[in-house]
Amino acid sequence: MTFRRDKQQMIARVDALPGRPEALAGSDAVHAVLGTRIGPPYPDGDARAMFGMGCFWGAERHLWQVEGVYTTAAGYTAGFTPNPTYDEVCTARTGHNEVALAVYDPATVEYGTLLKVFWEVHDPTQFMGQGNDIGTQYRSEIYVYDDAQRAAAERSRDIYQARLSAAGYGEITTRIVDAGVFYLAEDHHQQYLAKNPGGYCNHGFCQVDYP
Repeated sequence: MTFRRDKQQMIARVDALPGRPEALAGSDAVHAVLGTRIGPPYPDGDARAMFGMGCFWGAERHLWQVEGVYTTAAGYTAGFTPNPTYDEVCTARTGHNEVALAVYDPATVEYGTLLKVFWEVHDPTQFMGQGNDIGTQYRSEIYVYDDAQRAAAERSRDIYQARLSAAGYGEITTRIVDAGVFYLAEDHHQQYLAKNPGGYCNHGFCQVDYP
């Protein structure tokens, strides 16, 4: 009998796949749209924002369109398996979430603008999936790097909850958690929708430009 997991059930650390000590993607790669480095070092004074909002292809695309974003990257976080592969993450046996990282200039764009993108391009009332994409790797989560980001995320959540409730929608299920280790996804996942314009995207208004 084939062993099958419920992909909406989080794996326990002790049961997670072992992973590997070496990274699978090079951090010196160049962003296919912005022409900047995907990995560190980043310009002095730039800040990081990280979001899980379903498939990372569409999530990353929305973030690289924001003026003031230096670079973006698709990757994995909030799991147990070191340096996981995409195929491993898809088994729901690593605990990781598909996420998009944005490195941005706070003097040009506010964190609140990135939060606006997060809330408006996915369904925050669907925690463990987006549309037909169901599983632990599609969690709606905001990963904060400091207390200021946490306060801004919580404030924006409350504002959007009030708007959703007034419109007759359900409760926001998004979790706001401390940012942990970010693992770059394999090279072919980076800026996927720029390299594959007709590729799959389940985020609304994938062509929207943000100020």
